[in-house]
Parts: sequence; C-alpha cells; structure tokens
Amino acid sequence: MRRRFRSDQQQHIDISPLIDMVFILLIFFMVSSTFVKDMDVDIERPAAASAEPSSTKALRVYVDARGQAYVDGQPVRTWMIQSRLRDRLATMSDKSVLVVADSRVPAGKLVEVVDQCRLAGAKGVAVATEKEAGA
Repeated sequence: MRRRFRSDQQQHIDISPLIDMVFILLIFFMVSSTFVKDMDVDIERPAAASAEPSSTKALRVYVDARGQAYVDGQPVRTWMIQSRLRDRLATMSDKSVLVVADSRVPAGKLVEVVDQCRLAGAKGVAVATEKEAGA
C-alpha cells in the first residue's frame, strides 16, 4: 500500500478563523475601554509642578471663568452641587470628585465648590490642572 500524492492539489491554510478572532478581540477592547471626554466649556486649567494623573472614574464638576458650576453637563447653582453629587456618589464604589476649574476662578468660589463636594459624601476631592489625565 503506497500513499499517492497528487501534485495537482495545492495545499493552503484557511485564515478566516484567525481573521474572525482578530475582529472579535478588536470589538472587545473597543467596548471595554473607557474614554473620558471633557465638557465643551472654555476652561484654562491652572498649572502645578506636582500634578498627577487623576482617576478616570472620578465624577467631574466644572467651574468656568464666570464662576458657573456644571454637573453632568448641566449648569447648577453652587448650593445644588451637594444634592446632585449625593445621588451620583451613592451608586459609585469610588467616591472621588474632580473639580475642573478655570485658573481665573476666585479662590473663594473654588473653596465653596470643594466644600459642597465634601458635604455630598465624596471621600477624595481634587482640583484638575494642566497635567491632569485627558488634558
């Protein structure tokens, strides 16, 4: 018994399962990655030499140059920040808040916003600078 090899048959490797797996992995990584997009508020962040990247899971409170505060993209009065954040922080495991303030915001206004964030139950409140993640 001899094996006969046909010379007219070409052998090939089917790479369609490989391509399918590559697309599935691509879709998985695209869906599982998180993207942080800042609001479309014109804010000049202050500079700091000791700045560190912030958590992407932190809630963001924006304060523009006029002193107007924004939570979830909606303008809110300073005294309303506490109630808005309390509802959001109740469902989060990481109870941190990032205040993205313009460099021209008066210190009193910034302290008032940070105080409202702490009263809402935030465990960590930070102020964003130019080197903050997503800049």
